[in-house]
Amino acid sequence: MVMESFGSFFENRVLIVAMVAWLTAQVGKVAVILVRDKQLRVRRLIGAGGMPSSHSAFTAALTIGIGLTEGFDAPVFALAAAFALVVMYDAAGVRQAAGQHARIINQIRDLLEDVIEKGQPPDEKRLKELIGHTPVEVIVGAALGIALAYVFI
Repeated sequence: MVMESFGSFFENRVLIVAMVAWLTAQVGKVAVILVRDKQLRVRRLIGAGGMPSSHSAFTAALTIGIGLTEGFDAPVFALAAAFALVVMYDAAGVRQAAGQHARIINQIRDLLEDVIEKGQPPDEKRLKELIGHTPVEVIVGAALGIALAYVFI
């Protein structure tokens, strides 16, 4: 019974297309950096932030997939749409602002390091700066998720 239920997990086209959208966006981040900076940064496959937004791609594909399979008038579509909008707002708003704050705090920390006596390492690690998205990164991620949902569902 449990194995039967677990097996049906892999038949859930909506979830699969959402995961494919996430993975495509993550690979896209590596590609964008390769083209823009001429550097292969494989670590970006698991990082947050950057172009395109994998959070937006995932939630948009999930939402459109639910709309296509259950109907755009279904309550579960409304739930998915609300979830996607919150995630995208957070990615472009709160997390983007947190990244800007981290950048400024790191600059202050770097200035203070110059004043501190040599041999006294700073107590804290640098803050992660690339945690959010610009609105364009969110829109491109959402467009990617929507397109993949329409193609594969």
